[in-house]
Amino acid sequence: MNQTSQIDWIAVDWGTTNLRVWLMSAANEVLAQHQSPKGMGSLTKDQFEPALLHLIEQDLDPGKKTDVVVCGMAGSRQGWAEAPYLTAPCPPPSVHQATSVSGTDPRLSVYLLPGVKQTSPEDVMRGEETQIAGMLSDTPSYDGMVCLPGTHTKWASVGHGEIRSFQTFMTGELFSLLAHKSVLRHGIETGELDLEEFRHALRQIAKEPSALAAELFRIRAKGLIADLSPTKAFSRLSGLLIGAELAAIGHSAETTSSIVILGEDSVAQAYKVGLEALGLSSTCISAGTATLRGLILAHASLKEAAQ
Repeated sequence: MNQTSQIDWIAVDWGTTNLRVWLMSAANEVLAQHQSPKGMGSLTKDQFEPALLHLIEQDLDPGKKTDVVVCGMAGSRQGWAEAPYLTAPCPPPSVHQATSVSGTDPRLSVYLLPGVKQTSPEDVMRGEETQIAGMLSDTPSYDGMVCLPGTHTKWASVGHGEIRSFQTFMTGELFSLLAHKSVLRHGIETGELDLEEFRHALRQIAKEPSALAAELFRIRAKGLIADLSPTKAFSRLSGLLIGAELAAIGHSAETTSSIVILGEDSVAQAYKVGLEALGLSSTCISAGTATLRGLILAHASLKEAAQ
């Protein structure tokens, strides 16, 4: 039996910068994975189906229509088609709320999962809700905060199977802009965190977040007249920005004994170290695993509806 005949459905995580695909068996085993840099940000509406087919066409059974369940930015206003938001507080979305896409290839039956919006204060997420669903599949009674680090980091309050509220921080994007586009770029070298410098900057700004703009320029000044090394400058910038973020969510974090970080990379570890520096414990779990579990749950609801 070849792999094509074993493929039951396809799971897709379509972000702004990357496209990830899992070919799934009927028993929800991963048969193969594909990845592409063709994220939403580089595509027009008519390029989504070709970008997906470029990764999976060789795996499709020509005599079968295959379900494709998609989370993330493919369902945004600038994406393949707009999948309307659910409004928090709400459970993570399922395929029952998905938008069906009519493509040109008869072998595909595509479902775009909706994101979640918050009306007061205004906020939106796409893709993270599927990660939260995957996390809750293992711990359905979880009650606490979930941190989803990234270019735009999300902090969600989760309980009773629902996303109660959430807040987005542009910390990752600000770091990139400051490190590569601002005057600070002349004295910064990315690399491993100098943990002592990182913790010092984080604790300092957490106590006085109103000083952020001034402390950012001090990175430049310290490099010129106080021999702050490029690696320490990188660590200090990270500490200041993450520290300001943690100061903003500190009250919520302090009221819960549970914080889960969805991620295990260096950025997620920096958040874990930062929380520990403020006396808060957290647990890191794989964001990729959570995303796939969330997509599996969504597909399961599609199969139940068909029975």
